[in-house]
Amino acid sequence: MLRYILKRSLSLLVSLLIASVVIFAAVEVVPGDPASYMLGMNAQPDTLAALRDELGLNGSLIQRYLGWVGGMLQGDFGVSYTYRTPVAGMVADRLAVSLPLAIYALALSTAIAFPAGIWAAARRGRLGDTMVMGATQLGVAVPNFWFAMLMVLVFAIGLRWFPAGGFAGWDKGLWAGLHSLTLPAIALALPQAAILTRVMRSALIDALSEDYIRTARAKGLTRGQALRRHALRNALIPVLTIIGMQFSFLLAGAIIIENVFYLPGLGRLIFQAISARDLIVVESVVMILVFGVIVVNFAVDLAYAAVDPRLRARE
Repeated sequence: MLRYILKRSLSLLVSLLIASVVIFAAVEVVPGDPASYMLGMNAQPDTLAALRDELGLNGSLIQRYLGWVGGMLQGDFGVSYTYRTPVAGMVADRLAVSLPLAIYALALSTAIAFPAGIWAAARRGRLGDTMVMGATQLGVAVPNFWFAMLMVLVFAIGLRWFPAGGFAGWDKGLWAGLHSLTLPAIALALPQAAILTRVMRSALIDALSEDYIRTARAKGLTRGQALRRHALRNALIPVLTIIGMQFSFLLAGAIIIENVFYLPGLGRLIFQAISARDLIVVESVVMILVFGVIVVNFAVDLAYAAVDPRLRARE
């Protein structure tokens, strides 16, 4: 197991190095000068040169890359060109919204998908299976922002159970924060739950057709017992893959939902930074999100090994 973890850790470090190079290069080739954008078209050359020097834009690409990476390793993500505040503080404030939102949405998605997928697989070809598959098809087809607007109309404007937008802040208490995030989390969770339900059902149906399930049934287990004791664990590997991908999406791809509900999360920060040509914020936030995705994939690899001992035996 230790060798397995070490190999995955080395892969994680290599992935982070490659990602940092790609992100820096991609942002740097975007046309436009942040200093010119900040000062306007009529800025004097000496003023423009002074600002570029202050922002650290006059160094070579290699110097700027090494300075950026070295700063991140020390927890220093630089200073925002636009807001003139440390990027680390901005990211921490926004992450306090986006990370709980992603975890909340993933918990809701998993809580819906697991029982629905198991129930549909156990009733393959029957009315219950057809109903679940129809509901998941609708969940996959309908955009999450449509769910968001519908829930605002019903639960915020109509019933007044939840706020229509904004974030109360964690300083108001855990309940106030979760209350503000409930509608956005549901809007994010429903389409993901539909996908996860279909994956869970398909994986279980494949597992139920294996020889070891027939052997278990021949020994006297019912279909439900064979599903719970044997098929479920073997069906978890593709499900874990989807869960890891969904968490990455929920953390990095919630920009539309954050704008619908006016949430001060990472998605809105990236959008604002791109609009303002605040390259240091874009680079740092994207790198943090990539780091989160890679770490989640690393955790999923470890979960694979915990679920399937054969993976550990191969290393």
